[in-house]
Amino acid sequence: MTYTITHTSKELSVKQYLLEQGYSQSLIRQLRYMENGITINGKQVYTTHRLRPGEVLSACIREDKGSEHIVPVPMPLHIIYEDEHILVVNKDAGVPIHPSQGNFENTLANGIAYYFKEKGEVFTYRAVNRLDRDTTGLLIVAKNPLSACILSDMVKKHLILRRYLAVACGKTPLKGLIDAPIARVDGSTIERCVDKLRGEEARTHYKRLFYDPVTGHSLIGLRLETGRTHQIRVHLKSIGHPLPGDFLYHPDYRYIKRQALHSFRLDFLHPIRKEPLSFEAPLPEDMQFLGITSTAGLWDNDF
Repeated sequence: MTYTITHTSKELSVKQYLLEQGYSQSLIRQLRYMENGITINGKQVYTTHRLRPGEVLSACIREDKGSEHIVPVPMPLHIIYEDEHILVVNKDAGVPIHPSQGNFENTLANGIAYYFKEKGEVFTYRAVNRLDRDTTGLLIVAKNPLSACILSDMVKKHLILRRYLAVACGKTPLKGLIDAPIARVDGSTIERCVDKLRGEEARTHYKRLFYDPVTGHSLIGLRLETGRTHQIRVHLKSIGHPLPGDFLYHPDYRYIKRQALHSFRLDFLHPIRKEPLSFEAPLPEDMQFLGITSTAGLWDNDF
């Protein structure tokens, strides 16, 4: 990464400047102790160096070792977008995003590790947003430590706009905001519930896009302000409109064999180039039982 210093950045230290560019403290420390990790006009400098207009600051971000504990396994990958900094994937149902007990070789991490092994590239797995195993749709993977730092900060500041599609039981209100804290259910490691005393703040906006009187289900669009575990699933159950096929919160498998939830759209600024990016993943086939195969004309981009 190369930066030409202008008058607006004069007298900043190298560390201050890199922090402004989105580098984390730990990444700066890592670069500081790396040969030619941080240079000015080609010469290695300390992070206390005061910048002057016209200087060319370079940060050499490289990785010699990848995620060695992740076993590369071939699997279908639906890559929506890729450049040297990020990867955007449309995840299938039934695929966990991280290895865990009982899931060592069937995760998205395994498939991506294999993808980069075949390309002959060192790769460390860094999933930016999280999806449950049976939730389909868009997920961002950072391809280097800098993009990971910046995207992680964007998540914390709610600068990545996440929109979901879900099928909910019953005819939901036309639109609304569910503002209800979420906590872990006592005695359970995975189940969550609305708990106004112990819960963490959670806010979900929703809008009904279509109602099917034959099946008695609504297709709804959702926008998250927070990202709590199982937030959409718990919130919709709390207002009496759970997701069909949800093994934890509504195990009704007549229409679908997994929770009817899809990460439909992501909008964010590119972590390095700062240009706006927008990606959509079409409604998966198993969520089309209402007769809706496309959201064209249904989804309001201002929602």
